[in-house]
Amino acid sequence: MLKPSLQLRLGQQLTMTPQLQQAIRLLQMPTLELQAHIREQLESNVMLEPVEDVEATGTFESLEPHPMPDERRGDAEAPPDRDSTVEVEVLDEGWTERASSSGSADPWRDDDDRQADLADEAEQSLQDHLIGQLEFANLDPRQLGIARAIVDAINDDGYLSDSLEAIADTLKPEILCSTDEVERVLALVQTLDPPGVGARSVAESLTLQLQLLDPDTPGLKLAIAIAAKHLDLLADRELTLLRRELLTTDEELETAVALVRSCHPRPGSVISSVKAQYVVPDVFVRRTDRGWSVEINGSTVPRVQLNQGYADALGRGSGHSSLRAQLQEARWLLKSLEIRNETLMKVARSIVERQTAFLEHGEEQMRPMILKDIATAIDMHESTISRVTSSKYMHTPRGVFELKYFFSSQVEAADGGGASSTAVRAKIKKLVREEDPAAPLSDSRLAELLAEEGIAVARRTVAKYREALGIAPSNERKRSNADSK
Repeated sequence: MLKPSLQLRLGQQLTMTPQLQQAIRLLQMPTLELQAHIREQLESNVMLEPVEDVEATGTFESLEPHPMPDERRGDAEAPPDRDSTVEVEVLDEGWTERASSSGSADPWRDDDDRQADLADEAEQSLQDHLIGQLEFANLDPRQLGIARAIVDAINDDGYLSDSLEAIADTLKPEILCSTDEVERVLALVQTLDPPGVGARSVAESLTLQLQLLDPDTPGLKLAIAIAAKHLDLLADRELTLLRRELLTTDEELETAVALVRSCHPRPGSVISSVKAQYVVPDVFVRRTDRGWSVEINGSTVPRVQLNQGYADALGRGSGHSSLRAQLQEARWLLKSLEIRNETLMKVARSIVERQTAFLEHGEEQMRPMILKDIATAIDMHESTISRVTSSKYMHTPRGVFELKYFFSSQVEAADGGGASSTAVRAKIKKLVREEDPAAPLSDSRLAELLAEEGIAVARRTVAKYREALGIAPSNERKRSNADSK
């Protein structure tokens, strides 16, 4: 018979308070998303107000070699799975009731119309581009309706993806038309820009593009014949057989082939169908007389502060519970913004300290680095580093990079050290760029050359990196170089 017993167990549990959840959420937000969130908070919380007419100064730190200042463990930490010393819920009335207010005025503030026009132009799709031309094509309403249906059936590569019968069916019952009528309107659509759009095959697209050239262009008739009937021979590089089929000379064939290859096989790709993605650097890295400096982009820091007038009027009475809740939420938000900026600064500074060789010499000097390296250096959890580096960008003299770009795995070296995978890819790209076009380097030879530099990598690893760089195998590079002569 079992006897009842009493047991005592000690344990620790991390509770995710609302303010801690908010700090984590703000930490991983991209800049544009954060700014949108702050605008929403300004509209819903009367205890917050924007900061006006503030000079943009940013947050600056020099990386001149000197001991790192003593920092409280995790004073910008907010991981969900590790104890943190940041007591977000305890808000001292003495701390500054203002997030960093640096930032310049919007340069588009007095020119909203121009900004909208540029945004529309940047986000124009292929369909929008074609429809805009149809508006000036002097078509009757019936033809315009059919033309719009045809444009809707054109994919991003510029090809007609639906049959004429399917297009005619989509027009019913508003427009009853035959496939012959659809084909006649299709011929009009195929005259639009970009050349070759609306074709039903690569052969038709290339033919349409060639027909736009001057009829007196040398080799034009031969090029049209190749595009219409002999693309398979050209793709297989069967030039001798192609010359026999066309009963022409090597010189005439070379001229015609050059015309065909000058055409675009995917005409629709000339017009961007993807909305423009704008990248706003969160951090600036500059070289100074004292070394490398790190600066928070002041224009990206939300300019918001506590409405002190409302806060003072509220007093310390027991009433107005809803306003008091908004006041506490406002303070949590400002504290979370402060934590976010401090954490971003620490991470960026630590990255720059470890990747100075990259900043000075380029990709070939990129050091291997993982999240754990930065987490250990600034005494934070890897999950926090992952949040900070996601969708955050650093402006350097070598370009704008996402913070995650600076992290790469280690490839073992002969001396027991290691090189980053980014550096290895850069070295492969350089070796291929400097190779003899008549004798391209094979993957095995590339591996041997890397081994001579102290980087021991297998041939299959070289092949993987080469393919990731979009570099063709040595036999294809040799063939391409021979054909270009």
